[in-house]
Amino acid sequence: MRLSFLAPLAAAFALAGACAPAASAGFPEKPVRIVVGFPPGSTGDLIARIVGPRLTQGLGQPVIVENRPGAGSSIAAEAVAHAPPDGYTLLLSTTANVINTSLYPNLRFSFTKDLAPVSLIAEAPALLIAKSDLAPRTVKELVTAASATPGKFSYGSSGNGTFTHLYGELFNQSANVRLTHVPYKGSSQALTDVMAGLVDLSFTPAAPVLAQVSAGRVKALAVIGHQRIASLPQVPTFEESGVPGFDSALWFGLNAPTGTPAAVVERLAAELRKVLAEPEVKRQLADQTVDVVASTPAQFAGTIASESAKWAKVIRTANIKID
Repeated sequence: MRLSFLAPLAAAFALAGACAPAASAGFPEKPVRIVVGFPPGSTGDLIARIVGPRLTQGLGQPVIVENRPGAGSSIAAEAVAHAPPDGYTLLLSTTANVINTSLYPNLRFSFTKDLAPVSLIAEAPALLIAKSDLAPRTVKELVTAASATPGKFSYGSSGNGTFTHLYGELFNQSANVRLTHVPYKGSSQALTDVMAGLVDLSFTPAAPVLAQVSAGRVKALAVIGHQRIASLPQVPTFEESGVPGFDSALWFGLNAPTGTPAAVVERLAAELRKVLAEPEVKRQLADQTVDVVASTPAQFAGTIASESAKWAKVIRTANIKID
């Protein structure tokens, strides 16, 4: 009796498996949405709007960018995690998503379990900037001075638990020093107080502060990223400055709901790689101080795993908690 009961179920599963490739073979048959967890004009939004029209050409269907800002991109990520796993709703993911996994244990979704990696898209380098008259002129000099006077030097961030806060904690742990954290309600306020000399330092995305660095209102001590910034060739990376762990800054990628057919994920990844290889796309992203970093789904999965482990350790060691 038990075998006869299971036979119809086995047949149903076999039929579903046989139909799955056919269902994804015609993908896409309607518009595709890229959900961005940040407002219009943000770096993530600009990346999506540069890439979207080119994906439209390759996929043969409109690719629509939808902004759903809030909660450090968690609102957008939750919406995509709960969307049908058919490849028509995608997330423009970023470093914030892996950070939020450890900061907010009660999220109603899991970024690592409910969202499948499609491809990395780009990285936006960041800088450690200092007030113009800060005595240390290099990272090495800063580490020496901060080691001698724990807590003396302050750094401003755009808020507790943000990327700009956590890089300060990573610096504390990597260099074995203690900088004093001063949280603000936005990166612009932190930058204003660094320029005014009210705080000593800030770990900040590069693009918004390049003009202030060039004008001498602040000075750049090091680049967070794999390589130096073309417009600031004299500023070394953290790796070159002797402090490891700062080789990746803000990364951006594309994720689909877990369960999306592998053929659909591969199609999206392949089309995205074609787009990111276009010289005009590279130029437009470079104009935003963004570097192209295409990948396979497996490579992106590796990035997510390593980034999740890194930030979980920083948050746990610094005992960072968000109310």
